[in-house]
Amino acid sequence: MNKFDVTQRLELIRNIKRPTVNDYIPLLFKNFMEFHGDRNFGDDKAIIGGIGTVPVHASPPSAGGPPREINVTVIAQVKGRNIDENKKSNFSMPHPEGYRKALRLAKQAEKFQRPVICLVDTPGAFCGIEAEKRGQGQAIAQNLMEFMTLKTPIISVVLGEGGSGGALALAVCDELMMLENALYSVISPRGFASILWKDPSREMEAAGLMKITAEDLQGFGVCERIIAEPDGGAHLDSRLTAENISKALAESLEKHIKTPLDELLEARYDKFRKVGMFDFIKEGQID
Repeated sequence: MNKFDVTQRLELIRNIKRPTVNDYIPLLFKNFMEFHGDRNFGDDKAIIGGIGTVPVHASPPSAGGPPREINVTVIAQVKGRNIDENKKSNFSMPHPEGYRKALRLAKQAEKFQRPVICLVDTPGAFCGIEAEKRGQGQAIAQNLMEFMTLKTPIISVVLGEGGSGGALALAVCDELMMLENALYSVISPRGFASILWKDPSREMEAAGLMKITAEDLQGFGVCERIIAEPDGGAHLDSRLTAENISKALAESLEKHIKTPLDELLEARYDKFRKVGMFDFIKEGQID
């Protein structure tokens, strides 16, 4: 496993050569077909969504036949590799119509009993005036509520940046995975520094305090699985990274699609109830 500290990881996940969902989707999913629009305002290019298939182990594995395939719904946040791609995807900062598109596709997946795969990679939801006018906060809150009770398995993978509610809106799931150099936090380090010290230039210092690495979050019970990257980072071998993600997805899908729905939903609820630090106080213990 790579031994990068959090500030090095912050630089690494912002490396312009780091693979994005445009690299991963063709490697992870067969027959991917994109769907567009939220059926309300428009199509947000910061979130791509559609359906595809994921190969899993032959059933039974000893049969030696080709892997079977599971139909899935894919919802992914889009980062660009150059200024034109970043402008098209609004630098991976979704508007409310992006989250409404994601919810529309998730509800469709529930209807047709398809598992949902979310690929998270955003510094946060767009906080511009137009986004606020169109209900940014409400759209994110709606996703949090609806994904919590969605009657189909949900697996989320943090590929790079998992910033604030913009990431959490696609990370209410049964199993959260992170690439080993990915970061996931309630606010971006720059936002943290801006609020705490009124100085966004101290984001590297903030990152060191926030406990936002994959190892930190696995220790807190937020992340269930860390996916290995090639030595030096995912940009050095995107195909190998995709193979590691694919293997993790196949194992997780096989586990969750066999879980009875009532048990799946109860476990999802318990997963988020356990996040955080708390203690139990016995009756009569409070003065």
